[in-house]
Amino acid sequence: MSVIYNRVALLGLGLIAGSMAHAMRRKGLAGEIVGTARSAETRAVAGEINLCDRITETVAEAVDGADLVVLAVPVGAMARVTEEMAPHLAPGATVTDVGSVKRDVIEQVGPHLPDNVHFVPGHPLAGTEHSGPRSGFAELFDNRYTILTPAPGTDPAATARLRDLWIGCGALVEEMEADHHDLVLAVTSHTPHLIAYTMVGVADDLRRVTDSEVIKYSAAGFRDFTRIAASDPTMWRDVFLSNKDATLEILGRFTEELFALQRAIRTGDGDHLHDYFTRTRAIRRGIIEAGQDIDAPDFGRGARRTDDSG
Repeated sequence: MSVIYNRVALLGLGLIAGSMAHAMRRKGLAGEIVGTARSAETRAVAGEINLCDRITETVAEAVDGADLVVLAVPVGAMARVTEEMAPHLAPGATVTDVGSVKRDVIEQVGPHLPDNVHFVPGHPLAGTEHSGPRSGFAELFDNRYTILTPAPGTDPAATARLRDLWIGCGALVEEMEADHHDLVLAVTSHTPHLIAYTMVGVADDLRRVTDSEVIKYSAAGFRDFTRIAASDPTMWRDVFLSNKDATLEILGRFTEELFALQRAIRTGDGDHLHDYFTRTRAIRRGIIEAGQDIDAPDFGRGARRTDDSG
């Protein structure tokens, strides 16, 4: 593929931004990649591994002359970073983000942007439990969905250009309304993460099972919970606070389902349990058929995993 953006500014240099840098270089999608991060240590590591063509100390330097700016910072920091960069954005530039919540990001970012730039919010549904500039890799987005949530009236050419970039990075791209995105992600990511954190917390609190036994005898299910619960705590704190309504709605539904299963177990209702597990098993088959996981005995856990997207 040819160059899509002449200069891309990555604000935040963690897993997603780092993987974007690797993926853009893989296909030559950006003329120049400029990066910055709030932490001097992160900037130093990024410079050491040549993650970007240039590493700057400030947001203003990073966005100078960029035709694409990627907000890859925690959701709670979006407004502050946008306010800081806004006076330095090039006319006609596109601003996007990689946050896993969209309505809150739009409300934080939109008011601070000048009228002469395009805002196309985005969310790559890809990740691992690892973080930091060393954690990125070019294949992270391959065959994974990226959702774009442009507001009505957004320049279609700006959206199409960003779509081409994500396709060039290996992603499958779809567009969605922001509130619907937040509800979908509350089902597929946010509530499951909350449940994973809870299960690991329960194991820690259940003193009848010693720490060594929890670690030594962890079966596959609990191992997956601990893998998910190892995700970045700052990111997930911001996710739950900024997608509160949708997460609480799905958590309420989960609680109702859990009570129904408790009742079935207590009353010995094997038919209910069998029917429920049969229906949920079909969802797992659908995920495999959609190419979003593999049907292997270890679910591919021996390889690099890319399903903790947030």
